[in-house]
Amino acid sequence: MTTPPRDRIARLFAALVMISMITASAIALPRVVLAEDSQFDKMRARIAAFVGDKMQKLGGSRVVYKVDTDGLLENVVTDLRDDVYKILREGKIAFSGPAIRDGGVEVKIADAKGREELKRKLASAAEGLPSHALTVTDGGDGLVRLTPTDAASAARLRELVEDSVAMIEQRLRDADITLASVQPDGTDRIRIFIPGMMEPERVTAIFATKVNVSFRMVDISMSAEQAQSGTPPAGAEVLLGFKDKRPYLVAKDSAIDGDDISYAGPGFASGTKDPIASFRFNGRGTRRFAHVTEENIGKPFAIVLDGKVISAPVIREPITGGSGQISGNFTLEEASSVAMLLRAGALPGHLALVEQQVLQPAAKP
Repeated sequence: MTTPPRDRIARLFAALVMISMITASAIALPRVVLAEDSQFDKMRARIAAFVGDKMQKLGGSRVVYKVDTDGLLENVVTDLRDDVYKILREGKIAFSGPAIRDGGVEVKIADAKGREELKRKLASAAEGLPSHALTVTDGGDGLVRLTPTDAASAARLRELVEDSVAMIEQRLRDADITLASVQPDGTDRIRIFIPGMMEPERVTAIFATKVNVSFRMVDISMSAEQAQSGTPPAGAEVLLGFKDKRPYLVAKDSAIDGDDISYAGPGFASGTKDPIASFRFNGRGTRRFAHVTEENIGKPFAIVLDGKVISAPVIREPITGGSGQISGNFTLEEASSVAMLLRAGALPGHLALVEQQVLQPAAKP
């Protein structure tokens, strides 16, 4: 769920503009990506230097979080198991398992050609992506053990930190905190500086709860207006739209949770070029989404973000590819915000507060 380099650069460029207004087995990545990352790092350094100067003059809040590395490892192995299951089912390869064991995935495939097919497809998926690199061990008698390499685990941790940084930046902006520096601190920590704010509790309150993302069926047994003025059916509740503010009658239980989203990002609809938020599920989410859409053709379902309905499209056909898009007369900024929060809902585990303190003016950040 890595933020594309161009998107990260655009986000930081926007932050620089905002600040100026306020003050008045790894495979080498293509060279263009490395160049963009270098530009991204320079922009981040400029923001950090600017905020550091303001901290010296105004003082402010310093907050440090730690990402959930245990939750990350669990998600990595679970996603690997789901990918293995999907490859074997789609390839009609006979197998038993797969099972998660000792930080890896074990699956038994009696047919040698089937084992080679699994290895080939996993290698193809990992090409050019260090975070997908695997160690494959032959356990004998058809047993195959797959384990993420140390380099892959480190790459996924860097991705998680980058996604967490992006989520923190977005949620700070949503809270009207526009002058801030959010930086990785070591391998698994994130440091936040906010000049002029002497109440770090304002920051920690924003991240005290995880973003809640869910996909729920819309209850059509009565109108949302009737339910709003009377008593909703059992198992349903009325929620308001994210932008249109109209009421929606939706199921309380989720058909799919945000934990199954592997990627989300802003984009444009192919026909109208309107801003959208696109998303993609992991293997487990893909299977669940396919089942839900197959069973509910012609019915509306709601995408709910922190208790607000982002979109409520009608299911026209089974969606088996594991991806979709959300539209709703968004501006590009709104589409980016929705995508970022979708990704935030899928971040493994939560952010653990390590430190919060007030820095007085002239104190070194």
